[in-house]
Amino acid sequence: GLHLRRNRPVEETMGIWEQMKAGTEEGLKNCLRIKMDMSNPNKALRDPVCYRCNLTPHQRHGERYKAYPTYDFACPFVDSYEGVTHALRTSEYKDREEQFYRMLKFQQQVWPGLGDVVIWDYARLAFMYTVLSKRKLTWFVEQGIVSGWDDPRMPTVQGIIRRGMQVPALREFMMGQGASKNVTLQSWDKIWAINKKFIDPVCPRHTGIEAQDAVRVTLAGVTEETVEVPKHVKNPDVGMKKQIRTGVAIIDQADALLLEDGMEITLMAWGNVIINKVHRSSDGKNGSKVDGVDATLHLEGDFKKTKLKLTWLADTDQNVPITLKHYGYLLTKTKLEEDEEFETFVNHDSERTIQALGDLNMRTLKAGDVIQLERRGYYIVDVAAHGDEPVVLIDIPSGKGK
Repeated sequence: GLHLRRNRPVEETMGIWEQMKAGTEEGLKNCLRIKMDMSNPNKALRDPVCYRCNLTPHQRHGERYKAYPTYDFACPFVDSYEGVTHALRTSEYKDREEQFYRMLKFQQQVWPGLGDVVIWDYARLAFMYTVLSKRKLTWFVEQGIVSGWDDPRMPTVQGIIRRGMQVPALREFMMGQGASKNVTLQSWDKIWAINKKFIDPVCPRHTGIEAQDAVRVTLAGVTEETVEVPKHVKNPDVGMKKQIRTGVAIIDQADALLLEDGMEITLMAWGNVIINKVHRSSDGKNGSKVDGVDATLHLEGDFKKTKLKLTWLADTDQNVPITLKHYGYLLTKTKLEEDEEFETFVNHDSERTIQALGDLNMRTLKAGDVIQLERRGYYIVDVAAHGDEPVVLIDIPSGKGK
């Protein structure tokens, strides 16, 4: 049957073509193919389909047309017609390049003035622990596993920028890829390590203390005051911030558990204190818990000699509530094999939220600002402070394999 249709008279073919254009019952049964080479080992050259019927109304033309070109037939024409000299295509289309050139040659025979197009192919970018196909990413959005295309876990430009990626860092990473034809599996650490180079020298330093089980340290010998300290010790251009000092400081429970009676420690950007008494209680499950600490300020102590240098906040109502959001990867497996369904390897535990307190300077942060919470890491402001609502901070990976 195929042989008969392939060699039938042109008038007969044109008659069926008219039926296709009219979208008749007979027309709908047919598609139009280009004679190339049915015995070619490259299947893309075996008389590819170039037109088929589609009765779905067109977004611009309504029901004016009933037959439409295939993607393969349209691309060479559109590229050439629009003046494209070099088309960049990812290497999985390599087998179709010959088809592209042959189709364009046919088109040039009947449409004088269509220029040549050269295809440059390069390898797709692939990242560990994720999928980059739009179809698969759409599934994550539709299933509600992520909040949308700009979710900080999404490997989209808007997703990684919301997560704290700086545009110059993204550009540097992409330029470093070049036009390689090797398919490589990229580690996320690499791109985030480049990002850190851009943010670390300029981002202001702030303090965050976890709200749950935070420990009050009662300090003897304190003159209550508010002082100005640098936002970035190594870069004075970043400016100054206020630091409140009072007779009670709050520290993280995890830090308090390291304290022992008689120990000398440093409260960062203030000075040394001597721990007089650590009040511990047992919470049953996890062993001991610190309920409070008594200490004495010892500013003449040498901070170079202390082992523990702790972040702290004054216990004041000027502290700002903050929500820290930490994200994991979308998938639990580094790389999916051809036959593996990505749905099987979805990470359903990829968001962790911590309630904390931040220093009073954080009240003026704006969405998009990048900061470092000392001893915690880098964060980008997702939602600025308004009223009593917390500042929402998203953790920015530092490229250390966290």
